[in-house]
Amino acid sequence: MLADVDVFVTNYTIVDPEIYQLWIEGFSSTEAVCYLKQKGFGHLMGVHIDLITSDVLDHYRTYSLIERLLHAPTKMLEQSCFQLELEAREMIIEKYYSIDDAVAREILGKKLTSRYRKDLDEVSEKTGVKLKSCRRQFDNVKRIFKAVEELPGNLTNNIKQIFSLPDELAKKYASIVFLACLRFETSKRKLQYLTFNDLFACSQAVMIYWTYTYQHSGPEYYDTEMDKEFLLDLRELRNLLDKEKEIKHLVCLRLKPVLLERAFHELDLNFRSYWRPLISIACNLHRTRELRDLFVDLCEKLIEPWRQNSWSRDHVNKFLAAITQSVLDLEISRDQETRCLWDRYMQVISICLEKMYHI
Repeated sequence: MLADVDVFVTNYTIVDPEIYQLWIEGFSSTEAVCYLKQKGFGHLMGVHIDLITSDVLDHYRTYSLIERLLHAPTKMLEQSCFQLELEAREMIIEKYYSIDDAVAREILGKKLTSRYRKDLDEVSEKTGVKLKSCRRQFDNVKRIFKAVEELPGNLTNNIKQIFSLPDELAKKYASIVFLACLRFETSKRKLQYLTFNDLFACSQAVMIYWTYTYQHSGPEYYDTEMDKEFLLDLRELRNLLDKEKEIKHLVCLRLKPVLLERAFHELDLNFRSYWRPLISIACNLHRTRELRDLFVDLCEKLIEPWRQNSWSRDHVNKFLAAITQSVLDLEISRDQETRCLWDRYMQVISICLEKMYHI
């Protein structure tokens, strides 16, 4: 007796967005069928569950065959085996390279090794994301990292060009690659409260303002290369320590009308303990170890003291704006170089502290 065989004959490759999403999320074909059944998919369409099962299996086989092309998305444009509409092709690539913020946060700070890949079951358990999906996301990060880590030019543009990703998704991967290349410390226990979006905003700020691409453009400049001359020049900000009284006076003038009396009194009393760390961090960023520990230092030297003194997020934002502008106003007719250094430095520090400060 011959076995029953399900055969589907098509011209254009049909991609069902819902089934593809289940495949992307790591559902097995059996789990996908159960999920669709629970949603009443068969009942609504008047289709027997066996037909749904066959359809899901066919889709899963197709996606498994397409997957090898997705490792180098430009091949999707060259191949003729799978005839796909442009919209479907873009959707397939974007969803395949989608990355959960919770998984991305776990990957940050880890070495992209096969040994870590074997431990992704811990990431799956912690994030609630299926293991198969965690592995897909890890492999994508590793693949993109290897492809662009040594390429000159803008990281985001390189990723968009090589992997055909939309701008926002390419920026996510650019941040992950940047933090990995510069080996920023993000894994310490005191930093675990930070979300991927927090670190994404911080890394984007550093890439924009502190790398060579801040003042230069062209294929010879790297997004992953810090502006060493700028970091060395930041040591000149040490001179601002001698102007503490003047700067404190300007900051207090700005903040007295907008802070509660108790908050203003605390700032007046502890101004030095907030001012000096801002300068010491700047003066040490030329050292590789200090740069890598930027987020740790901001947390220990500023965020933790602010928390202990019950600062609100609004308080933090007002203080950062006041201290930034006070130095700029003080130096406007004195030292233009110091003014420019301070402005460029505080562009990043303000964004980092605002994003990192969680109550």
